[in-house]
Amino acid sequence: MRYRDCVVNCKEFVYCCAMRNNFEFLDLRAFLAVLELSSFNEAARHLNLSTPALSRRIKAFEEAVGAQLIERTTRRVAPTQIGRELMPLVRRLVDEFEESILSISDLRGRHRAQVTLASVPTAAFYFLPRVIEAFNSRFPGIRFRIMDLSANEGLDAVANGEVEFGINITGATRDDLIFTPLLEDPFVLACRRDNPFATAKALPWTALEGHPLIGVSKKSGNRAVLDQALAAANQQLDLNWFYEVNHLSTSLGLVEAGLGVSVLPQMATPQREHPLIATVRLEKPVVSRSIGLVERRGAKLSPSAIRFRDMLVNEWGRS
Repeated sequence: MRYRDCVVNCKEFVYCCAMRNNFEFLDLRAFLAVLELSSFNEAARHLNLSTPALSRRIKAFEEAVGAQLIERTTRRVAPTQIGRELMPLVRRLVDEFEESILSISDLRGRHRAQVTLASVPTAAFYFLPRVIEAFNSRFPGIRFRIMDLSANEGLDAVANGEVEFGINITGATRDDLIFTPLLEDPFVLACRRDNPFATAKALPWTALEGHPLIGVSKKSGNRAVLDQALAAANQQLDLNWFYEVNHLSTSLGLVEAGLGVSVLPQMATPQREHPLIATVRLEKPVVSRSIGLVERRGAKLSPSAIRFRDMLVNEWGRS
């Protein structure tokens, strides 16, 4: 029996495939991950698999369906026509199964299911609330424990098992952690609206020379990203870091007071029109920090954490 002969509904389709070949649930998740991330390597990292193991799962699923589902060339990964038609069916099956697992876990557990994560403060403040709200509307019984920590503290919390995963700006260089990048957050200039810089659409870094700048501590992850990127671009800049703060929110307070201008990630700036503060793009070079998910290598996430992690990936990919 082939795909087109048995697709009446999602459950019947999976039953037909399962009767023909004993594929696993992870094969379905592998199929979705490859197409949603458009990359075998990224999907393998997402599922904590090796790339060859992921390829074997895709092959097993294609054999169960009886058709090629994914076209893979040196330039792109894309679904075949049948793969494109199959995606919404598989997505619905995965959603229904994972929602059932979460419900069962919540009902039979001696305590309510809980997602524990560590997040850099800017992501925790500006991004997490809307994703948690969407998650809670589907899974109202799942509790959250969120630790808003600095980049280095967050990495340690993931590595020692204090949290299940983290949202961070670094971690790719640690052998005990897996870092999955989600988006690039560019550094921008924040200044008062009465500052001459406020009318510019973009500024080169050289324009900041000679002006009192407000920056974060040299010990912070954001400062390390900034300094390394400028050094890699061979920028010989004479930047006057006149004020140094520990928290990005503090730098905005100093900007409001007219004490200087601040260089900080765009995500840390006001997300709506602000009466006093304007932001300006910085270029030549464009410097950004990679924000992504950090997981302990070899660790297994709880069902609730897996579902929330996937929701983060899908939501952030649209941001």
